Formats: sequence, structure tokens, C-alpha cells
Amino acid sequence: MAGTTSLLSHRIPWKSLNLKRIPSPPPVHNNMCWVAAKSVAFSVPRWCSIGLHTRFLLSRRHFAFSTPWQPKKINCSKERKSTSTKSAKKVRELKDDLDEKNYPHIIWWKEKMQTCMKTSSSQLVKKLSYSNLLGLDENLKNGRQVFLMILKEGTLNSEVLKFKSRFPREVLLCRVGEFYEAVGFDACVLVEYAGLNPMGGLRSDNIPKAGCPVVNLRQTLDDLTRNGFSVCIVEEVQGPTQARSRKSRFISGHAHPGSPYVFGLVEDDHDLEFPEPMPVVGISRSAKGYFMVQVLETMKTFSSEDGLTEEAIVTKLRTCHYHHLYLHNSLKNNSSGTSNWREFGEGGLLWSECNGRHFEWLEGDMINEILFRVKELYGLDEKVTFRNVTVASENRPRSLHLGTASQIGAIQTEGIPFLLKILLPSNCTGLPAMYVRDLLLNPPAYAIASTIQEICKLMSNVSCSIPQFTCISPSKLVKLLELREANHVEFCKIKSVLDEILQLYEDSELNEILRLLMDPTWVSTGLKIDFQTLVIECESISHRIGELISLDGENDQKTSSYPNIPNDFFEEMESSWKNRVKKIHLKESYEEVDKAAEALSLAVTEDFLPIISRIKATTAPFGGVRGEITYAREHKSVWFKGKRFAPSVWANTPGEEQIKQLKPSIDSKGRKVGEEWFTTVKVENALARYHEAGANAKAMVLELLRGLSTELQDKINVLIFASMLLVIAKALFAHVSEGKRRRWVFPTLIQSHGSKEKGEIDGMKITGLSPYWFDAAEGSAVVNTIEMKSIFLLTGPNGGGKSSLLRSICAAALFGICGFMVPAESAIIPQFDSIMLHMKSYDSPSDGKSSFQIEMSELRSIITGATSNSLVLVDEICRGTETAKGTCIAGSFVETLDSIGCLGIISTHLHDIFKLPLNTNNTVFKAMGSEFVNGQTKPTWKLTNGICRESLAFETAQREGVPETIIQRAQQLYASVYTHNKTYNDTIQESSQESTSFVSSIVNESTDQMEKVLKDLEKAVSLICKKSKSEVLIRCVVIAPRKQPPPSVIGASSVYVIIRPDNRLYVGETDDLEGRVRAHRGKPGMENATFLYFLVSGKSVACQLETLLINRLPKHGFQLTNVADGKHRNFGTCDVSVQGISLHR
Repeated sequence: MAGTTSLLSHRIPWKSLNLKRIPSPPPVHNNMCWVAAKSVAFSVPRWCSIGLHTRFLLSRRHFAFSTPWQPKKINCSKERKSTSTKSAKKVRELKDDLDEKNYPHIIWWKEKMQTCMKTSSSQLVKKLSYSNLLGLDENLKNGRQVFLMILKEGTLNSEVLKFKSRFPREVLLCRVGEFYEAVGFDACVLVEYAGLNPMGGLRSDNIPKAGCPVVNLRQTLDDLTRNGFSVCIVEEVQGPTQARSRKSRFISGHAHPGSPYVFGLVEDDHDLEFPEPMPVVGISRSAKGYFMVQVLETMKTFSSEDGLTEEAIVTKLRTCHYHHLYLHNSLKNNSSGTSNWREFGEGGLLWSECNGRHFEWLEGDMINEILFRVKELYGLDEKVTFRNVTVASENRPRSLHLGTASQIGAIQTEGIPFLLKILLPSNCTGLPAMYVRDLLLNPPAYAIASTIQEICKLMSNVSCSIPQFTCISPSKLVKLLELREANHVEFCKIKSVLDEILQLYEDSELNEILRLLMDPTWVSTGLKIDFQTLVIECESISHRIGELISLDGENDQKTSSYPNIPNDFFEEMESSWKNRVKKIHLKESYEEVDKAAEALSLAVTEDFLPIISRIKATTAPFGGVRGEITYAREHKSVWFKGKRFAPSVWANTPGEEQIKQLKPSIDSKGRKVGEEWFTTVKVENALARYHEAGANAKAMVLELLRGLSTELQDKINVLIFASMLLVIAKALFAHVSEGKRRRWVFPTLIQSHGSKEKGEIDGMKITGLSPYWFDAAEGSAVVNTIEMKSIFLLTGPNGGGKSSLLRSICAAALFGICGFMVPAESAIIPQFDSIMLHMKSYDSPSDGKSSFQIEMSELRSIITGATSNSLVLVDEICRGTETAKGTCIAGSFVETLDSIGCLGIISTHLHDIFKLPLNTNNTVFKAMGSEFVNGQTKPTWKLTNGICRESLAFETAQREGVPETIIQRAQQLYASVYTHNKTYNDTIQESSQESTSFVSSIVNESTDQMEKVLKDLEKAVSLICKKSKSEVLIRCVVIAPRKQPPPSVIGASSVYVIIRPDNRLYVGETDDLEGRVRAHRGKPGMENATFLYFLVSGKSVACQLETLLINRLPKHGFQLTNVADGKHRNFGTCDVSVQGISLHR
């Protein structure tokens, strides 16, 4: 493969290859160095292809050696004896040439074949030979014949090899009649990934061969590209050919992941959905951090970003579906150049992401090298140029870290509310949603964010109607126009885009919005277009399309229709070209088609109609004479179809003359169609004339459409800009409508939180902040006011809302710096240079790293990237290691952030951190509030000043169903060790008020204690029901063990309470108390359960009182097994009153 680096310039780490000692090779001619495949044992990391280490075999940078050193062929099967015939010698010479030229590609295909898992494809793989680019074995039944045919110029096999040599790593599909065929490696891929069957079955003596029908080509291409393969499609030149002449073939196009096959689309009457384009990505290290290049072959553009953090690079790799990945040799060492990038520290996260993925190494200038590789990968001409669409980003906030993006839902993560479903209505998907996602992951500069907010404010006050905002993928526009495959449907969509731009321009309310959209569109496309130029070009292009294309609603091109010819015939013959361009451009062609259709109708009328009339006049029994004029769809003809219509005696009656003129119908290959199909010379001539006229008209239509594509190629930048502008407009209008529905507000944006000199507000203030996943339009939520000028050290109980508060602040800040609305009553948000959120960490066994190692790696990245303009949010710091040292690390981390001067929150359960002699000047202690209600400590989900030392760990474990015996033992252990700790269960508020300690009662199992419990329970039930203001007269009855309820309960509604053997209560209601008692006591361990019940007037009253008791009994000191039925524990939900009864659901 031309264009790769040589052995010396590659500097391959030979230690990793573990080469066996071999004799020194003889010198080499032709500036090439080859490795003897049988003399070298490759031992490479599993993440890197052997073929990648051998790319030096194809070199652009030549180095002279002295004598040739040729490789032996690689063949998985045993060596076979070769003959000395002349043909065998030619075959051997051909194979040697293929070996030398395509050695790295053969290795690449060999690795692909090793991934085949299906039985059928695995059997085909066994028949491959890794001695040539096609994978064909000459010793199979037709293998040598294929090789000999390859030697013969002009044969199909020689063409296949020629095409394969041009695109050696693409699956080659060659059109042969009604099939697309593949051989060798490509056939195995079709069987494995496209679900096709081998041609000729699995006979062991046939070369691997497979194919797909022409009608299934799109599906096959989708299957292959979805699995990462590129495909080269070879078409036949259609049209009549002379006998025994070979059809010419040509490469009609390619299908790549993210770039579909579009050949022939200009003839279709439907739109083609384009996937998200997949770039080729290159990563290297630079003086500023990490450098990333993305190249879009479809758009012929590239962009670069420098100064990225390792986490930002990983986030981009995780969210970008790339086609190919190149890594620069500069990544192999860390920033100091002292350690391998796979070791601990910087680079480990990127290594973990790349491990197991396919990538290739490169060196030299990053941009030049990767552009060269892209041209090589896609088979582009050296003269093709790529446009740099990079927009300067000096003042742009850093891209989100992977942890931040996943923990707030910018990347779809299980268990985390997805931001796009909250920022946008459910019907806003596709390109607008992708724009919002990219904006969240890569926040804009302050100027662009302010512009986006101003646009949204104007949109929120618009009173006029707005356009539909037609969205077209820019990559789709470029590819269809470049390949001249845009059909009339696509041109109508392009005109809609242009007309909607003009509608924005002409409306006084929307004009300013259009002007403001220019800058965000420039940032997204890298194209700078003047406002007036955009308007003028849109008018010009729209007018030109309107002149040529037949638009919706224009109905001046009716399909031909004649009474004696089936309508389906004319509909199918003319629908492929009529109503696509205006009739005025095809006046002569239309006239010729009309004349030919009329002549065909006349011929059918004269030759077929008398026969039909004769048959209709004949009265015959069942199975007698039959005949009709029929459209033979497969043959695109109108023929006579009949049986037994010839007279037994010719008597010069009407229709006999026409019957004598009939002849059997034949297909395009000269074969008789069937016994029932007939035609005449006149009808066939008329059909030929009609088809020729239709073909000429269709050719002129396609020529006009392709000509228009050629014209618009010069306007492609305007079209890209206009289409992207409408995508942004649609996204922002959708966000505004959803934000207003949710009652969100526009924040006040300031450039930095420390700009007191400029008179700007210091810090961040969010009033009435609600969790972004709650819909304020559907109900109330607990809100908080955040006034932050430094670091908060946050404490609070489990389930108190610390994590939810951090997520909510992070999301609100991110929305603000992107120019979006925020879930609050009011907000002042500075333009942070980075927003970093660290939540939980998981271990990575494949990398040999514990969860604490992962956490330390992320905290290292946060510390190195934080500035005085950053927002840092860390939840439960150092939870993954032992308490004492973890506390000290957390304290040092707090000190460091305090000295940096950034804003942020560090939450922790490490209460000993307050005993450390911390050197902090600005850190403020904050707590999530709690209150003591009816003997229970309950979180309020409100942010308060001070320190909360209560974790509610026992209560949380109890609510989640941890066995009571474990909890009781934990309480005993805690009391035995920590009784001297006076601060246990205390919440220290800034007001110095001490809250009451949490008390947990344990009920003894003695008889006296049971009686006391029953009395207390009966008293509590009566008191609760009395306070409910119900008029129900409560009379509690006890059902002791081994007893059952009286007959008086039959048919009555009742509420019952079970005192379980584990001293916990269960509350229920029923209309069949006897059956319920029997069912409960039938469960293991419940045989001696005690019941307390009372009767009520009906089931509805029973249900209300059941719910009331579930929620109130815990406040009287009782423990319930079904207490979760009446409680919310998450930050963001407040108590809701239902019919006077306070329920916590």
C-alpha cells in the first residue's frame, strides 16, 4: 500500500514484537525491506494488529539495502507440491507479486477471518489461502482456473483482481446479472455478517463464493457497514450487447460506515435516510495536552482541537462513532516521557478506552499524515483537498469529562435522566437533538452562549407563525451533489430549506433571530458567510430549482391512459420520470412519448381487440375459450393472454385474421415466455417505439437533474450553512417551547465569577433550584437556593439529597453556559472555563485498577484542570479506602481547591475531616437538613448552614430490607465502640441549636412486653383514627396466636395490623378477615402471628384508614414492613396532602 512509513522511520518497539533470533538478511533492492514470514514469530499486544506492525513493508520513504530478501507465502494449510508447467509458473509468479504488494492487507484479512463464528462461514474460512489478496486456493476444484483467468486480460476475474487491488481492505461486490457476487475473503464476510448462504453450498472442492440478489443490495450494505466494513460495488454497463461479448464493468461507488451507497438514487422517487457521518479520528500529545483531529471524507473537511484533557478525549471517543482511529507515537510515553502509557497515571484512562479497539499507529505531522491515510483509506485522488473548519476556541470552556457527561445524563446512562429528553420535547429528534448534545458536551464560548440565549429569549416572545424548519444533513447534501445523485425529492427539500430562510428574513419578528443565528452556524460549520450574501444566494438558488424541478402541487404531467391498455402499464413506465422536472424543459420528449403511447394503443386495438370481441361473443362451458389484454410486469410489455381461442374451422369470421397474426411472446433473451402469451409484429414495434421514447425522456430527465447537481456544487457552502442554520433554529425553538412548559427561566450570564473590578456579581446564585428531572408543570418539588462564592464542604444523611443537589447544580450551570434555560426561579451563572462532576467510581478489572484507583485518577484530572473560573463538584470523596487516610486525602483535596479559588461542592461522610487542621480561607460548611418528627429523624432535602454528623445509616438499611437481626447487632456494635462519642446523631447547625438524637426502640418478645405492645398499638390506632376526623367508631379486637376471628367479621370490611415474630408490623385491609388470617399464618415463620383488627363501614373507608396507619404508625415508634408504601426519600419531592390525610408517597 503506497504511502506508509518505512521500517526505520516507524521506530517499531521491537521488544514488544519478541522477535526470534534470525540470521542477518541479505541486502535488498527496490528500496524495500521484507520480513520472512516463516522466520519471524510475532508476539504483539492483543490491541494491535500484526498487520499494523508490518505496514512498513509498503513505504513512501525509501531506504536502500543491498540484496533482495523475499518472503515466503503464508498459508494456514499444509504445503502442496507445485508442478513445473508453464501455467503453474505464471500462477506462482502472480502469487509472489501479490505477496510482495499486499502482504499487510492479507494479514489484515486473516485477522478478520479469525473472528468468523458461524458454522457456514467457518467452513468457508478453512478453504482460504493466505497467499493472495482474494484468499483463493489454486488447489481447489476451480482455483487454478480462476488464477489462469486472472492472467488473461479482459476477463471478469482479472477485473475483480484489478478492483480489489485498488481497494484491498474493502469487501468487493461485483454485479453479475441479477446478483452481486463475492469470492474468497469477501464471500466469508457476506456469509458471516450479512446472513447470506454460500453459492454452491459448502462443498469442500469449491472456492468460497457468495452473493446477494440485486433487490437486497441495500440491506446487505447496511449489514456490512454496521459491522464496520467498507464495501466497493462494481456495476455492469446496462444495455444490449452483442452475442458472446463481455459486459463492461465499473466501480459505481462505495459504502462506508456512516456514508451509504447512493448510486442510482437520482432515479428513485423517495428520500434516502443518511446515518450520522463517521469521521476518521487521530489523537496525539501536544505541549498543551492532547490533540485531536477529525476528518470527514464525505464533507471533505477536517477539524482539530488542542489542549484537551485525557478525560475530554475519552468522552469524545465514547460519543463519536468513528470509522477509523489513528494514534500518534507521541502517546506511547507520558508527558514527562518517563513511562509507558499503559502504566499508572496520565494516559491510563485513554489506554483503557483504546484497549480492545482497532487502531493504527502513525508518526510525523499529525494533520498531514492523517489526511494522507484518509485518501489512502477511501481511495481518493492525491489532488483532493480537505477544508479546515476549525474554529478558534481560546475562550471556550473545556469539553465535559466522561464522568460528568454520564452522571448528569448528557450521555445516555442507565439510571440517570437523559438530558435531551428534558431539554427538548419528545418529537424533537435527529439533527436538532444531535446539535444540542454536541453543545452540551462541548460548551460554547461566552459570546456564542450569550447569542444563543438572546435567540431563545426572542423566540419565547414570537407571536407569528414559524416555519417547519426542514432539516437536511450537510453530509448528505455534499455527497449527493458531488456524485450528482440528488433526485427531485431532494431538490424539493433543498428548496424548502432556502424558502424557510427567506421566510425568516421577510418576517419582521423573525428577521433578528435569523441575524443572530449566523454566529452559532459559523461555529458549527466553520463557514463565514455574510448575512446579505446568504439571503441573495438563497433567493437565487431557490429560483433556479423552481425553474427546473416540478414542485409539489403541480399537476400538469398526467400519465398516459387508454381504455384498451391496463393503467398499471403506463403508471409504472412513466412514473420513473414524469413529475420530476417541469414539462417545458421536455416538450419534444413528452410529445414523442404521447405519440408512441397513442400508436401502441392503436396497435393493441387493431390486433388484440377483435380477438377479445370474438371471445366475448362465444358462449362456452367452463374451461372453454379465454383471452384478455394483460400487462406482463416482468417483461414490461402489453400482450394478449389466452387459451383455446383459435377456431377449429376457419370461416373468415371477425377476428380470425388477427388470430393468424399472433405469435408467441419472447423475453429479452429470445426465449418463449409461455404457452398462453401472444403478441404481433405491430404491437411489438409499437412497444419498442414507446419504450425508446420513454427511455429517451427518462435520460433527459436524469441529465437535467444531474446538471442541476453540477450547478449547485458551486453553491455547496451556502447550502451547508443554510441547512445547519435551520437545524439550530429548530433545536432552539424546541428547547424554548419545552422550557416554557416546564416553567424554567433564562439565567443572567456573567463572564467570570471573580470579576469584581468590572462591577460584575461575584460567584453563582441560583434561587429556587429544582432537580432538572422534575417537571414543575406537573407538580411541586423541594427547591433550594444556592449562593456560592467559594467551596462548600457538604455533609448530610443518606438519602438526604446530596447527590441530587450536586447533579442539579451541575446541570443548571451547564445549561446556563450553553445559553439554555435553567430549572430555577432565577439564576446568575458565571461563564465557567470547565464544569467537573465526580460521582461514584467503579473498578476496571481489565486494566487491573480498583475503584479507588479510578477515583484517584479522576481527582488528579480535576486538580490539574481546575482554575479560579472552574466549577468542581465531588460526591462522597474517598469512599473507596480506609477512613483515616481517606479523610486526610479528602482534607488535602479541599485545601487545594480552596487555594485555587474555584467554586464547588465537596460532599462527604468522613466526619473526622472537621478534626483536621485544614488550611482553608474560603471553605464554607454546608449540610442537608433533617428534622425529628414523632420519634423519627427525617431528611428535609434543604441546604442549610453547618455540619450534619447523622448518616441515618441504620434507618436506610432498614428501609431497604436488611434483616433486622443484622441491624440490631450493628446498633450494639456501634454502641459498644462509639458511646463515648458525644456527637453521634447530632446535627450541628450554624445557629448552634442541637437537635434531638435518633432513638430506635427494640420490642422484646416476652408476654408482658407483647401485652404492652398491644396496648400501645391499640392506643395509637385509636388516636390516629380520631385525628383523621373520621366518624368511624374504632373498637380494636385482638386475635391471639392459635385463635381465629369470630363469625361476625364475615362479609364486613376491616383494617388489621399484624404483630410479626420479628416485632415489626404489617398493616392491611380486607373483606375476608378469616381468609386473610389463614393466608398470613400459612407463611413460614408466621404461624403464631398476633392480629389486631377493627371493623369499618365499607371498603373505601378501610383503604383510607389502611393508608393513614401505614404513614402514621412509624411516627409513634412502631416499625412497619410496608412503610415504603407511604414514603419518598429522594431530594425533590415534598409531602402531598390528599383529602386531608398527609401521605408521603
